[in-house]
This record gives sequence, C-alpha cells and structure tokens, in this order.
Amino acid sequence: MEPGKNENALAERVSLPPRGLALLMALGPGLVWCGEYIGSGEVVLATRTGAIFGVMVLWAPTVAIFSKLWIGLAGARYTVCTGECMIDMLGRTPGPRHWVVWLVLIGQVCTGAISTAAVASVAAIFASYFIPLPPFILGWLITLGVIALVWSGRFDPLKKVMSLLVGVIIIGVFDVARTTWPGWSEPLFGLFAFRVPDLPSWAVTHYGIGPSPWGEILPLLGWAAGGFASQVWYTYWVLGAGYGMTRGKQYGEPLDPDELRQIDAGTANRLRGWCRVVYVDAALAFLIGVTVTGAFMVAGAGVLGPAEIAPDGSRVALELSRLFSDRWGALGAHLFILAGLAAMISTMLGQFAGWPRLLADCFRVLVPRVSRYSWAQQFRFILVCYAISNMLIVYTFGLTPVFLVKLGAILDGLLLTPLQALAVGLVLYLVMPRFFAEDARRLLKPSPIFAFGLLLAFLVFGYFCVARFPETLAIK
Repeated sequence: MEPGKNENALAERVSLPPRGLALLMALGPGLVWCGEYIGSGEVVLATRTGAIFGVMVLWAPTVAIFSKLWIGLAGARYTVCTGECMIDMLGRTPGPRHWVVWLVLIGQVCTGAISTAAVASVAAIFASYFIPLPPFILGWLITLGVIALVWSGRFDPLKKVMSLLVGVIIIGVFDVARTTWPGWSEPLFGLFAFRVPDLPSWAVTHYGIGPSPWGEILPLLGWAAGGFASQVWYTYWVLGAGYGMTRGKQYGEPLDPDELRQIDAGTANRLRGWCRVVYVDAALAFLIGVTVTGAFMVAGAGVLGPAEIAPDGSRVALELSRLFSDRWGALGAHLFILAGLAAMISTMLGQFAGWPRLLADCFRVLVPRVSRYSWAQQFRFILVCYAISNMLIVYTFGLTPVFLVKLGAILDGLLLTPLQALAVGLVLYLVMPRFFAEDARRLLKPSPIFAFGLLLAFLVFGYFCVARFPETLAIK
C-alpha cells in the first residue's frame, strides 16, 4: 500500500479521543480491573489484616496499589501506542531472546493454578453456608460453572449481577467502617508512619500466627491491586475497549512494525489523547482500590479485632460475616456471605478469562509453531488444563483457603513484580521509540514520571522480596 493511503487508513482507524463528559463514558478497563482484584485480597486478606493489626498497616496496601499502578499504567500506555499487549511487550525486553517471557511462563503456570484454586476454595466455603453439600463438591461445581461461562464467552449478564452484589458488599463495608471509624489520628498514623506492629498475643495464642508479622503483611501487599497477572490483564481490557491503536486488533495479535512507522504527527496526537484516557481510567482504579481496601481494613479492625477473630479455616465465611451481622443481625450475615460469594465468583471469572490469555500469549511468543492453532483453541486448551490443576490442588491436598490465598498472593503479587517493573521500563524507554518515525517518536515519548513510578515499584517490591520474603516461609 502506498504511504499516503497507509496514513489515511491509520487516521481513520485511530478515532478522535473523547474529551469532557464523553471521556467519562469511555472509561471501563479500570473498572474491570477493580472487579477482578476486589475479591479474596480485599474480602479475606484486608479484613484479616485489619483484625490483627488494626489500622496501623494502612500504608501497606496503599504503597502496593500506588506502586503497581505505574506498571499497569505504563503497560496500558504501550498497548494504546502499539496495539499489542504486555506479554508481547515483555518479549521485547533487551537481553537474551524472550528471557523475561520464559520466567513469566514458569512462574505463572504454578502461580495461576494456586491463585485460582485459592479463590475457588473460598467460594466453596461461602457457598456451603447456603447449600448443604461438602465444600469440595461445591468447589468443583463452581469451578466447572465458571469455566463453562468463560468457554462460551457469554458471561456478561452474570458478570453484571455479580458486580451488583459486589457493590452491595462494598457499600455495606463502607457503612460498617463509618460506624467503627476510630477518628482521623490512627488511620493517618497507619498511613504515613510505615510502622510494622507486633503480633497481638491473642493472634499468636489462638491462631498460631507468626513468628513474623510480615507473614500477614506481605500477602496483602501481593494482592492489593492484584498480582503480576492483573497488570497484564489490564492491557487486555484496554485492547478490548479499542483505545488508540488497539481498535480493530484481536487478542494474541502482535504489533505491525510497518504500520507503526507510518504514524504521522496527527495520528500521534490522537494516540496521546487516548493515553490521557488511560491515565484517568487507571487513576479511577487506583482510588477505588485504595478506598475499598482501606474500608475492609477499618471494618476488620472495628468489628473482628475487638472480638479477637482472625478469619481462617473452614469457618472463614462465618467469621467474616460478623462484619454485617453485628450491625444487621442474621439478615446481615446472609447478605454478606451472598455478596462475598459473588465477589469470589466475579474474581474467578476474571481469572479464568485472563490467565489462559496470558499463558496462550507466552506459548505463542516462545513457541511460534502453536500459531497453527487458532487463538480460541489455544485459550480453551489452557483453560481445561487450569480446570484440572485447580481442582486437584484444592481437593487433593486439602489445603486451607486462607493458606492458599496467602500463598497465591505472595507468588503472583510479590516475586515477579520487580522483574515486571524493570522489563516494562526498559521496553517503554529503550524499545518502543524505535517503532516510530521522528515526528511520532517525539510526540509519543513517555514522560520521566513513568521512570520514577516504575523505579519505585522495582525498589519497593525488590526490597520486600529480598529482605522480607524469607520471614514468610513460616506462614501457616
């Protein structure tokens, strides 16, 4: 195609970015991002951590969400400008060919199975409150139902119902947090003092928690704003929304270097406008994540802490339901458990839609021969493998739900995050500019603020991995 025609086609493909109220109507990927990670991390881990430490560790989820925001935001900016998602982006990291994707594949095969199993096990405990069947049977039924919906690709109606119920639990928790609010001094101290309090004696005596408080704090850091995979999935949701160069692109489709070279100054300015949409979208996700996680912590500190309850084991749903039952009685307990079950199922829908995409992308990048199979075939094959591993982990080894949630949080949200921040930064600044001609390169050059944010994420999570992770090896 002639250069002029190429430029005209690009100008038509990259639509004008929305402004004003129209921008608000275009937001959405960040809400999907929130809906995926507001599940076991907030309902279980944030509430449990609040019950044990009070509001003294509000800094932990805030630092984690702020740091991960830059990874997701930088990845989404790259997707808007190039049209390809984060796994392809990581495959372009300078160094040995695809070295980051190999590490991601190895880590995510194990991590994904454990993390999905963790949420399935908690969902089964919540469901057993209403249905008189053994939790392992309920877990199988829930998992199979979620897989069937993801397989069909027709889970939007259920997703809307689940989102409504998740909204109920969030509103309820905000109300509980309001009634148990300790005043501003304690939360502000917990937010800015960066203090690690000692474990309370009741938590050590009654629950065997210990020996280090980091065994409770690091899992919350890991799954606040989701883990490694959630930042990858955010680029998928941006692609699905059709922002910038993603318009008309399909999942699993890498960038077209010839097409990017044809981007002129006008099209580059449109892409900059779409980048601003992503900034607003991700900022909204950040505010929701920090506020909701903080509310669960305050509610746990105000209701479960004084009762010396750290939700754990097979009674985790009943123990968590005290957040509502102490205020609204039995009806409140029923409502909390129903909404909590919806939060777990909503998270599972996001996980089973996201992890097979992530792994299919890894295999496509590392083993090009798999491209002979359609993307749908790759996705469904991995989905079946995940279904089998998911149920085997939970119901063969008999691991407790909270243990699985904490383990999944550390593996997915902690260990790979420094590498992710480093790789995203290297590609964003060293590789992406080479795709564009001079005019577009100058306009699409990332701001230094991204370097600051990605360096912060690398240093924060690198410190936790090196200095604090060994202390969590004794978690129970």
